[in-house]
Amino acid sequence: MEKPITIAHENIKLTATIHYPTKESSVDNQKLPLVVICHGFVGNRIGVDRLFVLASRQLANAGYLVIRFDYAGTGESEGVYGEHGLDSMIAQTRSVLDYGLSIDLVDPLRVTLLGHSLGGAVALLTSTRDKRVKSLGLWSPVIYPFNDIVRIVGRSTYDEAVKKGYADYLGYQLNPAFFESLQQHQPFQEAHRFHGDVFIAHGTSDDVIPADYSFLLEKTFWLRGEGRCNKSILFQADHTYTQGLHKGELFQATLEWLDSHEQRQQDWQHWSI
Repeated sequence: MEKPITIAHENIKLTATIHYPTKESSVDNQKLPLVVICHGFVGNRIGVDRLFVLASRQLANAGYLVIRFDYAGTGESEGVYGEHGLDSMIAQTRSVLDYGLSIDLVDPLRVTLLGHSLGGAVALLTSTRDKRVKSLGLWSPVIYPFNDIVRIVGRSTYDEAVKKGYADYLGYQLNPAFFESLQQHQPFQEAHRFHGDVFIAHGTSDDVIPADYSFLLEKTFWLRGEGRCNKSILFQADHTYTQGLHKGELFQATLEWLDSHEQRQQDWQHWSI
């Protein structure tokens, strides 16, 4: 079952969709693992070619409760996109976590943030600030927000925002404060502060965010004192995993990681008892 919901964040309403596990995949009287999906730059909770819709349904079919949401000013959510920069996106993500963890069915010890592109950077930054996040999935993640987003929008758009106080990009008005927030946050430098398990996926034909980023991140995560990191490199997949074959590979690899993480958690709990 899936249904649209609204989630309060400060004085705005974020629009979201919640996916409940199918009856066949759920176990009576057992708490459910939660996955929150964070979309990328000027994206929405549907995703390019329905990436997040399809992913959420597969995860729900496998027994996960999933919430995908629109950041302020995107999709159907209220607000102005990027008005308060990455700090606001982190805060919005935490508001969605508040909502998810208020659901009686959810197990607070099994909470995963799954972020794509800039949403990967936001998910990573959120995970280092919010101990409720136990594991982290990153699809084609941004790790240098300012450089990556300026490269995407073009230097002329950034210069225009600085000069005029705003610049139009695909109908979104980006202000200097948004770009300043991108400069202030360095997900790659903060990665070592997250101590949970991590999954990274990237396509070799990604011409938006280099696949090399995922190798750098993997090394950083493996140098931590605790927490594992798994990486899946998808041959010829692009930034949004356009082809059905690549979506299938992405979903399968992500589910296998989630399930193996779940099994490790259960084994650890049994060993502790």
